[in-house]
Order: sequence, then structure tokens, then C-alpha cells
Amino acid sequence: MAGYAPRLPWLLPLLHRAVPPPWVRAACGAAGLRASTSSAGRCGALSGALSCRLLLPPGAAGSAPRALSVAAGPEPTPPPAPTAPRGAAAGPPRFDARRLLALARPERWRLTAAVGFLTVSSVITMSAPFFLGKVIDVIYTNPSNDFTDSLSSLCALLSGIFLCGAAANATRVYLMQTAGQRIVKRLRTTMFSSILKQETAFFDKTRTGELINRLSSDTALLGRSLTENLSDGLRAGAQASVGVGMMFFVSPSLAAFVLSVVPPLAVLAVIYGRYLRKLTKMTQDSLAEATQLAEERIGNIRTVRAFGQEMAEMEKYTNKVDYVLQLARKEALARAGFFGATGLSGNLIVLSVLYKGGLLMGSASMTVGELSSFLMYAFWVGISIGGLSSFYSELMKGLGAGGRLWELTERKPQLPFNEGITLGKDTFRGALEFKDVEFAYPTRPETSIFKDFSLSIPAGSVMALVGSSGTGKSTIVSLLLRLYDPIAGTITVDGFDIRQLNPLWFRTKIGTVSQEPILFSCSIAENIAYGAEDPSTVTAEEILKVAEIANAAEFIRDFPKGFDTVVGEKGILLSGGQKQRIAIARALLKVRLHLFIKKSYTVL
Repeated sequence: MAGYAPRLPWLLPLLHRAVPPPWVRAACGAAGLRASTSSAGRCGALSGALSCRLLLPPGAAGSAPRALSVAAGPEPTPPPAPTAPRGAAAGPPRFDARRLLALARPERWRLTAAVGFLTVSSVITMSAPFFLGKVIDVIYTNPSNDFTDSLSSLCALLSGIFLCGAAANATRVYLMQTAGQRIVKRLRTTMFSSILKQETAFFDKTRTGELINRLSSDTALLGRSLTENLSDGLRAGAQASVGVGMMFFVSPSLAAFVLSVVPPLAVLAVIYGRYLRKLTKMTQDSLAEATQLAEERIGNIRTVRAFGQEMAEMEKYTNKVDYVLQLARKEALARAGFFGATGLSGNLIVLSVLYKGGLLMGSASMTVGELSSFLMYAFWVGISIGGLSSFYSELMKGLGAGGRLWELTERKPQLPFNEGITLGKDTFRGALEFKDVEFAYPTRPETSIFKDFSLSIPAGSVMALVGSSGTGKSTIVSLLLRLYDPIAGTITVDGFDIRQLNPLWFRTKIGTVSQEPILFSCSIAENIAYGAEDPSTVTAEEILKVAEIANAAEFIRDFPKGFDTVVGEKGILLSGGQKQRIAIARALLKVRLHLFIKKSYTVL
């Protein structure tokens, strides 16, 4: 421990733009945690597993300091739960349908217009069999050539009507598609915002692959239910309704006889829909597990390769997708049975029309033109029933995915996101105090990290926490950032409980540099600018200045593209030391009252 302590004062010019602070004393009371001072301003190892000493260079009192730095030893992050939490089962279909309607509400005028054009196109389409039947009756009852002119005029009129129907149908498709995509865009935005607002403990126990799968696969599945599927379903429903109405108009007795097959089909559809909805949720959960495994292994491919575990990881992923395949086979079997039944019902409808219609024609109760019209309407109704079956199937899949989405969008974070008071410049000095704090990570509540822990750090002081791994040094920073709330005790800043402060505002006043910094897959300049409240306002001069202070400008200039060099995913194209210096520059970009640095940076 003592080996790196003398190097820490070298960091002070980087972290302060004020006169070094005077000696201060802090009291640390915890299991094994103590604080003391030494005249040499050095940190030496004390007896015991953990020691804590003030690391302050001697100096006279001067102007008020602007930064407080803490050098802490490595702290293992709380391990994630072995499996992702499963939310409650999806609500009843009626409740989920109301949720879908709520999603579509902002597009109600566009959707209303689409339904209007749908009505026009469906009425025109479904009127064709009726007029064609009349034409057939005219031809059969008057086989002379006297009706040629009338027939030509009628066909020309029908052609114009059909063109209007085609235009209405095209407009309907455009309006439904654009409205659906706007709904999906809002859903994805809401989903991502809800994820970012959740407390840190939520991410400790929820797998990243689970969240990514919901944001991509589930939203796409629900999107299909709200776009082309909804459009096709409305069209099939309108055509089926008009077709059934025209069937009763042409021959009520024949229509009642034919439609006797519908009730059993409806019961089958309800059973099939419930099963498919449950199966879809299981499939999406399994896909999330496979996505999590693939994302984690690909992101850590160097570790996988270093230990020669490629074959083992291939087998694990194969097992995951094999289970997805088993669920897909069950879905295929259910769909095959359902669509086979609906196809059979359509054929039975046509056969019933021929049988019953032939009997009615034999008794002179029906003309050949009426039977032809009825057959065409029965054919349209059969096609529409097939379309409704497909619509219902996709809708149940969408609701199955939607249940997973609504679990997340309606989840309230246990810690506030942007609520609480903010302190003015005159009030906010930076005095920190932990008083009788008790804490355990939510994922392992049986393991206590702190019990009756107390620590007082006056404003303007510089402190180093030194100790063995796992004794809670990084946890102190996590509690101060309010990533977690203590089980008992209080943490105050200038006398204010941090639970009263606005977390979003308070975190902007604190700079942190983790021991293993994570960079984004963008340029070096963009990574450094990320430390500002508004990265778009950061100038190149400001980026260069903090890079020079962090001793990073020299190696950055050596790159062919300089500050425009892309660092790769998580900064993989840079060395460990280069990533650390860029992380320090990012933290130094804005003047902060507190700056927390891990011990590995003291050797830079």
C-alpha cells in the first residue's frame, strides 16, 4: 500500500485549481475501518486487514479548495443474480387491448382516416360479387344481343369504381404503416427512457441481454402487430362483415345454414390464442437468455480465447437455441392445427353453399345469378376468415411480447431519478458525513458490507481510503453517488441528507474515474466531451486542455486521426493506461466539488 501513496500528491495539481488544503482529520468508524494522519503526508500500512489515513500535503491555509479526491482500492462489483427476474404474467386480453389502444391514441386521426379509406375500399370490393351476379342473371334471362350497349356501360362504370377502391386501399396502407411506425418509435423511446431511470439494483439482478431483447425483438414483434398485421386484420374483418351481410341479403336461409360452422371455429380460436400467447412469452424469454449469453461471450472474447473455452461456449449457446427451437416446433404444431381447421372450414362453407344452393335452385327459390353471387361472397368470407386467423395469431404473439414490455415501462424505480432539492453555490461546500451507516447489496442481503459505519470528511480535504479488496471502499463512493440507499443511518452533504437532494443534479457535481474505465465506441474527443453536462457545447480547446492535464495529449497526437480516433467497443483499441488517462480527462472536463479516483491511477 505504501508503495503508491507518495505518488498521490502528484495528482493534486491535476485535481485542484486552488491552494492545497490544510490538514484535516476524519473519523472512520466501521468494522476494521480507521482514519489517521501522519506528519509526512504519506500513507503506510497499519496492522490489520484495512487501514485508512488522510493523505494531505502540508501547507498553509489559503483560498477555499475546489476539489476533494478519494483514492480507493479495488472493489468487486456486486454479482448479478444467476437468472433474470421474471415479471408477473401478462394481464387479461381486454386489459392488454386497452394498452394497445392507449399506444395508438396519439395517432387516432391518422388511424380514423385509414379506417375510413378501408371502409370505402372494402365496400367497393365486396359489392363486385353482387353486381356480377346481376350481370349473370341478365345474360341468362335475355341471351339476345340487345343488352350489349348496357353491358359495356355497366362494365366501364364498374371499372371506374374499382379504380377508386384501389386508390382508397393504397391510401389506407400508407396511413396505417406510417401510424404504426410512429407508435413503435414512441414505444422504443419510452422503453429506453424507462430502462435508464431504473435504480442500480435493478441492473444488478437483470441481465443486459434481457433488456436488449425487449428493446429490439419485443418491440419489433409488437410493432408488426400494430402495423401491417393490424391493417390486414381490419381489412379482413371489414370484408368478412360486409360479406356476411351480403350473404344474408342474397339468401338469409342459406347464410344461416352456412354460418353454423362459425361458433366451433371461434371457440378453437380462443383456445389457440391463449396457448400461442403463453408460448410467445416463453420463446421471447428463451431468446433473451440466448442473447445474453452471446453478448457476454462475444464482448469478452479475449478471456474466452485465453482460457480455450470456445468449444464449451459453442455448446452452451447451442443448448440455448435448441430450447428456442423446441418452443418454435410447438408453435408450428399449434399453427398447423389451427390453420388446417380454418382451411377445412372454408372448404366446408363452399361445399355447403353448393349443396344447399342446389336444393334451393331445384325448388325455384334461388336463381343462378344469386347462387353465383352467394358463392363469391362465401369465397371472400372464407379468405377473410383465413386473414382474421393470421391476424389473431400475430396479435396474440404481439400481446405476449407486449406483456414483457409493459412490465418494464410501468415499473417505478425504487430510487428517484430527477426529484429533490438542489443547493445553491453559496450553500454547497462539499462537507461529507456518513453516520451509523448499515448497508448490504440488494442481490446479497445476507452479507453486510457496513454496520455502524461513520466517516466525517470536511470540505476541502483530500483523503485516501486504503485496505484490502472487498472491504467496502468503492461501496462508499456508490453510496455517496446514491446508486444505493443504506439500510440504516444517514449520509449528509453540508448537513443535508442526500436522500433529500436531487440525484441527477448531485451527480453532476461529482467526478468519478473507475479502476476499469469504460469508453464508448466513438472518437476520443467524444469520449472526453461526455463528461460535460452538454457534450455538444464542449470546444476542441477545452478537450485539448483537459487531455494535457491528464497527460493524454501526447499519445493522442501520435494517432493518425488524433482526437478523431475511434476507440472501438469499450475502448478495446486502446491500452489500459491510455483508457485510464482518457477517463481522467473526461472527469476533469468540468470543475467539480468532488473527484473520486481508484488507486491504479496513482501510478500514472
